[in-house]
Amino acid sequence: MKRPLKVALVCPYDVAFPGGVSAHIQNLSANLEKNGVDTSIIAPASPGYDDSIPNLIKMGSSITVPTGGSLARISLSVWLAQHVRNLVKQGEYDVVHLHEPFAGALTLSLLSNSLENGPIKIGTFHSFEGSNLYKIVPDWLLQKYFRTLDGRIAVSEPAKAYVQKYLPSEYKVIPNGIDANEVHSVRPYEQFIDGKVNILFLGRLEKRKGLRYLLSSFCDLKWKFPHIRLIIVGTGDMDSESQRILGERNPDDVLHVGSASHEEKLRYLKTADIFCSPATGQESFGIVLLEAMSAGLPIVASQIDGYESLLGEEEAFLFRPGDITDLSEKLAILISDKQMRHQMGSHGRKKSELFDWPVVAERILNYYLSFTSILDSNRLRNIC
Repeated sequence: MKRPLKVALVCPYDVAFPGGVSAHIQNLSANLEKNGVDTSIIAPASPGYDDSIPNLIKMGSSITVPTGGSLARISLSVWLAQHVRNLVKQGEYDVVHLHEPFAGALTLSLLSNSLENGPIKIGTFHSFEGSNLYKIVPDWLLQKYFRTLDGRIAVSEPAKAYVQKYLPSEYKVIPNGIDANEVHSVRPYEQFIDGKVNILFLGRLEKRKGLRYLLSSFCDLKWKFPHIRLIIVGTGDMDSESQRILGERNPDDVLHVGSASHEEKLRYLKTADIFCSPATGQESFGIVLLEAMSAGLPIVASQIDGYESLLGEEEAFLFRPGDITDLSEKLAILISDKQMRHQMGSHGRKKSELFDWPVVAERILNYYLSFTSILDSNRLRNIC
């Protein structure tokens, strides 16, 4: 019996610190496994990691590097290079799938070696406008290493447009995925199902997420709509402007939850009536928007590239970034019209099914299989 396809999913980011790319890789791994693919995840893991990823191969720890208004925890250890190359060679992988191929030593070490007669090398590019990722590596080195990739995936049209500025080529756009049904397995927070309209903000409390605009809008709207509530869920400290607004205007019905587990986030999505994402930019793809859509929530979001590429007028209102008046007008429409909230939410839920992980994983698997001419056909075609 022929062995299954073997895939190494390489993550440059420390899995001890949850993030979008590492979550993407873990979900992709789980869904590829359901299709009979044998996967391993190769990633840095700092001390204290809880070993919750069963197929993880730990590859050193990380340091913190500022990038694109956020912080990335990546490995810069050149000492790991030969070790990871040997690991891939000995593992007899058919495909090495590098996520953010230029983010740190782990992925670069596999790009810098041709791995002659070795696996297909696929790169997935997640970064967006505003990231400094492609400015760190010298251009001549970018071009040299980039040519070692056999296939290239971008997670969105904005991500594709951004990487093409530095590395022109053909890219297959395959989006991030979500579990489109898991939100329906949890119960809402009953104490907030009290007749008030719950507006939800969910995300890290970084300045670029634009919470200050939503807070100002909420304070303005509260005079006209006293039955609204704002629920803020996310890690980190509020920016100084957001703190000032809360201190000076002291609005009622603002609940700052702070960090929350995945299940708790799902419960807040199930509790909400409207989802708002006022980010100012630097978003390549709105996973959190998809999660809100899967929960059947209408969306009010800023009109930035990463959101425009995903949202249509049937499920969302877009407002000019940083324009509090425009934001308030869009929120007021949905606060006033329960039927519209339901209609837009229904459209969003149906659309979110196109991004369900089994669908996305199958597209990625088919992309692997499109390179059969490069591999030993006997090894590549053995998919259960």
